[in-house]
Amino acid sequence: MDFSTNPHPISVSISTALLLLLALYALKLILSPLLPIKWRRRRRRNYPPVAGTIFHQLMNFHRLQDFQTDLSRKFRTFRMLTPTCNYVYTVEPANVEYILKTNFANYGKGEAFHDILKELLGDGIFAVDGEKWRQQRKIASYEFSVKVLRDYSSAVFRENAAKLAEIVLMAANSEQMIDIQDLLMKSTLDSIFKVGFGVELDTLSGSNKEGRDFGKAFDEASSLSMMRFFDVFWKIKRFLNVGAEAKMKKNIKYIDGFVYNVINKKIEQSANQKDDSMIKEDILSRFLMERDKDPSTMSDQYLRDIILNLVIAGRDTTAGTLSWFFYMLCKHPDVQEKISQEIREATNTKNKVPFDEFSSTLTEEALNNMQYLHAALTETLRLYPAVPVDVKACFSDDILPDGFAVKKGDMVNYQPYPMGRMKFIWGEDAGDFRPERWFNEDGVFQPESPFKFTAFQAGPRICLGKDFAYRQMKISAATLLRFFRFKLWDEEKSVHYRTMLTLQIDGGLQVRALHR
Repeated sequence: MDFSTNPHPISVSISTALLLLLALYALKLILSPLLPIKWRRRRRRNYPPVAGTIFHQLMNFHRLQDFQTDLSRKFRTFRMLTPTCNYVYTVEPANVEYILKTNFANYGKGEAFHDILKELLGDGIFAVDGEKWRQQRKIASYEFSVKVLRDYSSAVFRENAAKLAEIVLMAANSEQMIDIQDLLMKSTLDSIFKVGFGVELDTLSGSNKEGRDFGKAFDEASSLSMMRFFDVFWKIKRFLNVGAEAKMKKNIKYIDGFVYNVINKKIEQSANQKDDSMIKEDILSRFLMERDKDPSTMSDQYLRDIILNLVIAGRDTTAGTLSWFFYMLCKHPDVQEKISQEIREATNTKNKVPFDEFSSTLTEEALNNMQYLHAALTETLRLYPAVPVDVKACFSDDILPDGFAVKKGDMVNYQPYPMGRMKFIWGEDAGDFRPERWFNEDGVFQPESPFKFTAFQAGPRICLGKDFAYRQMKISAATLLRFFRFKLWDEEKSVHYRTMLTLQIDGGLQVRALHR
């Protein structure tokens, strides 16, 4: 979604928790001979090797993805022990295909996952299975396929990219430091609220304090939600309203108030709209139209959940990827220059042209001709996937293609972040940023199997907004790189991630912009 510095102190006692876990397993070993023979035989199945416990993950929370990568290099499939179930992790593409496609029905979000994310994502598309998932998927699938949304969203992306360029211009003129991740987060938040909900948030200009506070509360809630997966005492803390859970409650209260205000304004706006034949361009209007057909299908709470799932899809993932993209370009100036030259050729624009005039040249044809930019964004997603790990609940005992067994109730995780660093998948240069790997011998962009390149999931849950995301990222990147060169503000400063549901740069990305 390195999550290097943990902003939330871990308030559990690791030593006490480890002693508790060891006691539980000792009790299990003592009782094992007393179990019926048929139950004992099940223990002989070929389960993945044990690489540690949930408490090892909690202790490495600040560098969780790199900790998991180290283990994945040693064990392609492994498990971490918890008091209630196994956390199974895999980087085997065959296993990923089996989980996401071949035996899709046996692997879903499950009750435990939904329970952890209920306060933040509720019954939104990323947290549910069954009919609720199918209903939202059906509506969203239609919306992302219609031309009116594609044209409307492209216009919004171009407008916000021009606004972003104006801010960067002022910083370049005054030689000021820019936190490019912060600007991208604001830009994509403005875009998703306009495209998704028909609301002009305008956090990029700094005029909307409520919008900025919403973004901060959402990020905090995302990080706290991630910690719940490894904190066995989180429910107790929630009951007592202490520590991280007290912070979570405060953030959710602000998020809810903000979103319900958006819904109420939209409903009021729709009620005052005299022309019923007017095309509803934003996604929330389409969901409200569905509710009008059958009010029992969508409560305000359900609409709230849908909105927040769209926010995490349209803001966090896109802005996070673009931030890592600019970090990679600062580390590889030759790639940055090659992309800039491609943009000039694809748009055929003069040196001095207003930002809004330039953005109008970013047509579908021009964007499609930016194949090297597309490859560089894809290479960024390979190394820095927007969702670094994805968890599925196993609904019944099963055997994965690599021969390892999983049990009903196990949480089975495939890992986009470690997968991008596996030499057995990508070759000896797996850790290198090399956009050229995405071109075939004829110099044409060549997609990889979605079970190998898992940034957009695969199978029935494959990301509906993939083309939507690429379009937004290419418009933003092309507008900035056409006019500016970017360098890290401090070349010596380490850049790490923050452990969240999505992969973001901890503390932002400070850069300097130079005129081209």
